[in-house]
Amino acid sequence: MDPDALAKAFVEHYYSTFDSNRGGLANLYQEGSMLTFEGQKIQGAANIVAKLTSLPFQQCHHSISTVDCQPSGANAGMLVFVSGNLQLAGEQHTLKFSQSTCSKHLDTKGHLMVIPEIDHTKELRLA
Repeated sequence: MDPDALAKAFVEHYYSTFDSNRGGLANLYQEGSMLTFEGQKIQGAANIVAKLTSLPFQQCHHSISTVDCQPSGANAGMLVFVSGNLQLAGEQHTLKFSQSTCSKHLDTKGHLMVIPEIDHTKELRLA
């Protein structure tokens, strides 16, 4: 599959799941995965999902502006950079966000998992 198409599909899945059911993101992480969120390092699938589900808002909508990807390393890995706007329920103004994620293929079906210790995220950054 074309890396750009795969990155776009991954991003669409990630953010639609984040917006509707953050707990559903658990299957994208492994126990060695790490999320860096505004300077805080969180390791392991359960801890990452706990952080994401404990954010101080329940409803949101991501509008993606850019998706840039680059093949990376062995196992058909991929570095994906995403930027866009985040609209929180009840808020008039949107927030800017950016996220960089490294992922790798886990199986022959093209499923992706976040590579251990390389997922770095910074969201809810004011423009």
